[in-house]
Amino acid sequence: METKNEQNNNPNSEVEFKSVWAVIKDFLYHLLDIRHDTDKKGTIEDIKNNISIKGHTAWVLVFSILIASIGLNISSTAVVIGAMLISPLMGPILGVGLSIGINDIDTLRRSLINLGVMMGLSIGTSFLFFLIPIFRNETPEILARTAPDVRDVFIAIAGGLALIVAISRRSKQTNTIAGVAIATALMPPLCTAGYGLATWNLTYFGGALFLFTINTIFIALATFVIVKYLRFPMLKYINSTKRKRIARSASFVALIIFIGSIYLFINLFNQNQFKQSAQQLIDDIKKSGISIIDEVDSNINYENKSIKLVVYGTKLSNEKIDDWRAKLPDYGLQNAQLIIQQGQDDSDLRKEVQNLTDLYLQNHKIITLRDETIKEKDTKINVLETELTNYYKHQIPFLQISKEAKINYIGLSNLSYAKQIETNFNKIDTLTVFKTQWYDSITNKEQQKLQLKNWLKIRLKLDTLVVN
Repeated sequence: METKNEQNNNPNSEVEFKSVWAVIKDFLYHLLDIRHDTDKKGTIEDIKNNISIKGHTAWVLVFSILIASIGLNISSTAVVIGAMLISPLMGPILGVGLSIGINDIDTLRRSLINLGVMMGLSIGTSFLFFLIPIFRNETPEILARTAPDVRDVFIAIAGGLALIVAISRRSKQTNTIAGVAIATALMPPLCTAGYGLATWNLTYFGGALFLFTINTIFIALATFVIVKYLRFPMLKYINSTKRKRIARSASFVALIIFIGSIYLFINLFNQNQFKQSAQQLIDDIKKSGISIIDEVDSNINYENKSIKLVVYGTKLSNEKIDDWRAKLPDYGLQNAQLIIQQGQDDSDLRKEVQNLTDLYLQNHKIITLRDETIKEKDTKINVLETELTNYYKHQIPFLQISKEAKINYIGLSNLSYAKQIETNFNKIDTLTVFKTQWYDSITNKEQQKLQLKNWLKIRLKLDTLVVN
């Protein structure tokens, strides 16, 4: 009975699953479908109207290139983005993709001509700007556009798809167009190419032009794919022979672009993979304790399949070098060549340098201790000098005073001087005391003592003193 029930229930389960799947498919179709809201005629007109680079459009291009060149020169991302927002670079590129998709040979010819004009104007403007000597310095923004990367391909494809989808809507999305202009970054490579010509650096010129070419090809390819997917109407010719010839020509151009795109993508992917694997190898070599200097991008050469390392310190043995070369297949570098450059073993020299460093530190420590001792002694000397100065400051020039007193007071037979300390048990005072002796012939001794006391006060600048 259970088997029969299961058999009876299975058809119902299948029906329910198919119903759910149909609902999901219907939801995804309405969510992702772009055909029902496509304005094919308006899209073709808009693209054709924006192909031409002349008049106002040419001047806008020149000024935007000038702004972008200044932004690259001062390494300002904000300025470069602003230039990309106002540049009319997308028109001819979209025209190439559209014309191939609808077999419009006249639009293709017109698009290619305007694309060439656009590139000439852009490179020429940036070339003239970078001819000025003060604007020739290499900046990070310029160096970032001197070579393509596999990620640039994905950006160009995604940007081209987003752009043609946005343009093909009945209600245009201008913010998407502006965003694609920034993301695909067509202007900076052209400016960098002009910089390469101005500084006669053909490596920069070729790399930047290659980056621009990749972006251009994949944006045009994305446009071609969407035009075919949306089934834009093919251009019809009265002459069937001409129509077939044009169709074959357009198909041939599309095939060439497609094959070239695939070749570029694979080449860039392999190059990127090679550099990542080589960098991983270098990182592991450094982690093993081997010191590497002079690390530059040119040491990883994809064309020659070579990795050059400059090692310093302890010299590596041939066995050690062979071990690392044997590990190349583990990193996916089977056909690569590991070149290790190293000098003589300088371990003795480094030991001698270390000994000299230790000796220097010891001498420095001795000198520091000596300086501290000298500083301590200088401090003591300063204290003693201060005390001695204060001592002499309060001393009385008794010899000079006695001579002057002998002259001024003829009856003075003896003069003595002392410091007397006394206290009333509340405070302590120090008194200057002079003791005098007079000849017996002097009758007015007390008057003489008073005069002597007043004279000593003025002479010694003392407020109080005692004269006995």
